[in-house]
Amino acid sequence: MSESKSTSQQTRIKKSPTIKEQATYRFADELGGLEVLDAQYHHQNFSRHSHEGYTVGVIEKGAQKFYRTGGNHVAPQGSIILVNADDVHSGHSAAEGGWSYKAMYPLPEQFEQIRKELNAPCTSAPYFSDPVVYDLELANQLRLVFDTLEKSSNRLLRETLLYSVLTKLMCKHGKGRTTLSEPPKSQRQLALVKEFLDDFPSADITLQELAQLASISPFHLVRSFQKAFGLPPHAYQIQSRLRLAKKLISQGHRISDAAQEAGFHDQSHLHRHFKKAIGITPGQFAKHLQLKIKSK
Repeated sequence: MSESKSTSQQTRIKKSPTIKEQATYRFADELGGLEVLDAQYHHQNFSRHSHEGYTVGVIEKGAQKFYRTGGNHVAPQGSIILVNADDVHSGHSAAEGGWSYKAMYPLPEQFEQIRKELNAPCTSAPYFSDPVVYDLELANQLRLVFDTLEKSSNRLLRETLLYSVLTKLMCKHGKGRTTLSEPPKSQRQLALVKEFLDDFPSADITLQELAQLASISPFHLVRSFQKAFGLPPHAYQIQSRLRLAKKLISQGHRISDAAQEAGFHDQSHLHRHFKKAIGITPGQFAKHLQLKIKSK
């Protein structure tokens, strides 16, 4: 697809007068499959969910209220939203006219690679403790990255700007995670359950079976799992299934097949959870895959 044709398609989607809730995903294959979102929402109410990658977004208009790290936060126009990978979060409008924003979802591996190249003492992915950051210089640099990813086919320029802004973000606002050298037994037990749900999202497993896997009671599992990961086991399983369905759709699978393989009851079941967590329907997501950001 040529640059002009891609831009034309994106313009038609973004400026449709009949659509109030607008969201366009783009994908940069050569940048590690980086996802970029350009969205305008009025009534959208995101359920609590999580992403494999970080959320780094700039509020362009209005304000967004969202849950993250055990509390609610408001991000007004010009502020930067930061959500760590796997952090449970939600989102809805905090202004009468809704909100619009642009965001990217870099993976932990991308930050880890940057830290290795910088010879940082800690090479693990950073932790962003502040859900909302007020940094005008960084916000403008992020806007430049979003604009370049949308309009330019110069791969060197895109890569340079992207890794420059991720480096600045990490150095100015990122921290190291505090981890124990040997997690207590209770954390290891919960980690077994999380690992199972991550590796086998479509499995039809009961709470009793998960509790047996962790060697704890079902009641204790529900309480402890939600405290540790922000969601009870059944809700976390839905997030794992959404990730699998999204991956399958990205690979070209039919939506109905993706829904079945990911463990949803049917396509409508997938549609409902997909829209609440991602902001668009599976069908819209499949169409946006055609707007991949490719170099010439």
